[in-house]
Amino acid sequence: QVQLVESGGGLVQPGGSLRLSCAASGSIFSINAMGWYRQAPGKERELVAAITSGGSTNYADSVKGRFTISRDNAKNTVYLQMNSLKPEDTAVYYCNADIRTSRYRDPYDYWGQGTQVTVSS
Repeated sequence: QVQLVESGGGLVQPGGSLRLSCAASGSIFSINAMGWYRQAPGKERELVAAITSGGSTNYADSVKGRFTISRDNAKNTVYLQMNSLKPEDTAVYYCNADIRTSRYRDPYDYWGQGTQVTVSS
C-alpha cells in the first residue's frame, strides 16, 4: 500500500548536477529515516546518504561535499542534490524510507524502484 516513487535520474556530463526526488504515498502514519542507496556494476550496494525525521544527515565518504540530502516532511519527499558528478557516481539509485503505517506497529523499510544515473562524457 505504501509506495515510493523516484524521479530525476538521467544522463549527465562529468561536473554536472542532478536532483533526485522520492515521494512516499499511501497509508502513512509517520516516516522516520529516509535515505538513498546506489549499486554500480560489479559493486555492492552502498548507502549514499541518509536523513532522520529531525534533519540529521550522514553521507558516504565518496560523496561528502558534493551531494546533499534533504526532505520535505509535509510532502513525504526526500531529495538528493548531486553536484560535481563523476563517472564513478554512475549507478542505479534507490530510495529507502522507514515508515510507520500505524501508531501501534513498528516501522518497516520501503524501497523505490530505482533510477539510473549515468555520468559520462
